[in-house]
Amino acid sequence: MTEERSTVRSRQLGDALRAAMRGAKLNGKATAELLGWSESRVSRLITGKLDASEVEVSALLALYGVVGVERDRLLQLTRDQNVPGWVREELDRTVIDHLRKSLRTVEFQVSMVPVLLQTEAYARAVISRMANAPIDGTEAFLTNRLSRQTVFSRTKLPQYTFYINEFALHLSVGSQRTMSDQLHHLLRMSVRSHISIYVIPSSVGAHAGLSGSCCLMEFKGFGPVVYVEGEMAGHFLEEPADVSAYQNVLTALSTLALDQNHSKATISRLAVDRYGCQESKASAGRR
Repeated sequence: MTEERSTVRSRQLGDALRAAMRGAKLNGKATAELLGWSESRVSRLITGKLDASEVEVSALLALYGVVGVERDRLLQLTRDQNVPGWVREELDRTVIDHLRKSLRTVEFQVSMVPVLLQTEAYARAVISRMANAPIDGTEAFLTNRLSRQTVFSRTKLPQYTFYINEFALHLSVGSQRTMSDQLHHLLRMSVRSHISIYVIPSSVGAHAGLSGSCCLMEFKGFGPVVYVEGEMAGHFLEEPADVSAYQNVLTALSTLALDQNHSKATISRLAVDRYGCQESKASAGRR
């Protein structure tokens, strides 16, 4: 017996089924009539509010003409609805979908600049030092990672709040030029009305975020989720107790962070320092 619920995977499946339905030039009413189902059943399946069975999804895919690799992907997604974690192949697609739907996103990074704010050179330098980065697929990996930044092309942008450990701004990632460009990019992003960047100063010492990075996303129509990313997979935490725990972490960090003006001043100072080091090195090379 199916259970009405909404999870990250069921919503992901629902989005794909809805896209397939539009591709077949059908709607919920026509789908229900052709399959002999109720309209409410179809609606819950294509909005991710019903824990779909493999039989139901197979029927929808057959009706919509979905075959081959995409059919296999969606059936696997159906089977994995209640399996924690995501493999790399589905990860970026799922993260982007949820970032696009979020009304508010709050992210904290312990040791590096958030992916949404990374320059290509900085991201490439990060990937080059990953122990498990694909040797033959580095460019595809980089493209997929940076594709998350397409969320900034939305017509109506949500509010993005970023908390960054000051340590991450001091850490040398790539060349002096890479770091200088990255810090200046943060300054350019910080003036956008929908982006707030806060620095957690090193002077505070130990703090609530030392256990790891996290990204909280809030939505209209379903509860917030927390996304945490590991070396080989990402995890969406949906249980209220888990989400609440990370909300406590982010609240604690907000009380320690520099305000926006002081955060910009800190980033600006470090950017000038990096630029000065870059110029000094260039001058030495010309002598």
